[in-house]
Amino acid sequence: MAREARPARRLLPDQRAELVLGALVCAVLLFVLLIVVFVFKEAWPSFSHNGLSWFADDGNVDAQVQAIFTAEANRAEPVYTFHAWPIIWGTVLITGGAVVLSFIAALFVAVFVVEFAPDWVRAILEPVVRLLASVPSVIFGLVGVLVVVPFIGEHVITDEQRRSVSYIVSLSGYSLLAGVLILSVMIAPLMVAVFSDGLRAVPRGWLEGSLGLGINRWRTFWKIGVRTARPALVAGTVLATARALGEAVMLAMVTGGVAFAPNPADGLIFFVEPTRPLAATILQTSEELTAPAMRHTIFAMAAVLLFSALMLSLVGWAVKQPMKKYGVRA
Repeated sequence: MAREARPARRLLPDQRAELVLGALVCAVLLFVLLIVVFVFKEAWPSFSHNGLSWFADDGNVDAQVQAIFTAEANRAEPVYTFHAWPIIWGTVLITGGAVVLSFIAALFVAVFVVEFAPDWVRAILEPVVRLLASVPSVIFGLVGVLVVVPFIGEHVITDEQRRSVSYIVSLSGYSLLAGVLILSVMIAPLMVAVFSDGLRAVPRGWLEGSLGLGINRWRTFWKIGVRTARPALVAGTVLATARALGEAVMLAMVTGGVAFAPNPADGLIFFVEPTRPLAATILQTSEELTAPAMRHTIFAMAAVLLFSALMLSLVGWAVKQPMKKYGVRA
């Protein structure tokens, strides 16, 4: 006697949701992997032609970019020579300076908002912070061009400083300082939002126990609240640094647009010297993608930024591992 066919087993709603979400996650991971492979594949010709000298400081970056593009336009032998240290150094200075300034400011603002601000002040500050975090970067760039850059050019840079470096670079207010200040204002709200969420997650009983022992409110929150929320501080800093690394429009507007490496040996002039980071260089040279050699060079710059972001995420993950014992995770 033939067995009756069993009805097909139907998936439960939770199981279907798991399958759909799992497929979406796999699709996203595959998409990210394809982006990484594509970028590094396009960047490889530039790296292979230059080797480690790609990261060296040898010659004028703008002149090298022009030579790469001109060779293609003249149907000559492709030129790949490119030494990116000035724009790498500019990226490190602008990003590092902005992250340090914004971290200090954001931490104190977050502590004030979470623990010390009156309710009516908190009700005003929190929406304002989240609004600032979503403002388009071009708006900050306009503020920089119309306010910050003229102020630096007229009140910070002296005529003597202009004359002292006039044979090397022009000081006009478009500078490293302008880029750091505007970028700090851009990424600080993002840090404040993440820091605040981490500080609120600290168990209230821990703070009340310290207060009950007679320790003052500031010392209690600083030693227990901030210490416990350190994983959230790391996460917020990593997110803000990643945004700073990829910022292009605003920095192209306020830093001077010159592939120049500010020299700390110049003293205070160092802060008002123009520069240009990697992301802004990609933006300014994107119209030259039609030239194969130039396209590979631009993708090489993108690969450096992508690798930096990947390493930043890895370092942030590694730093947070010893902090898991504190109980607040991000």
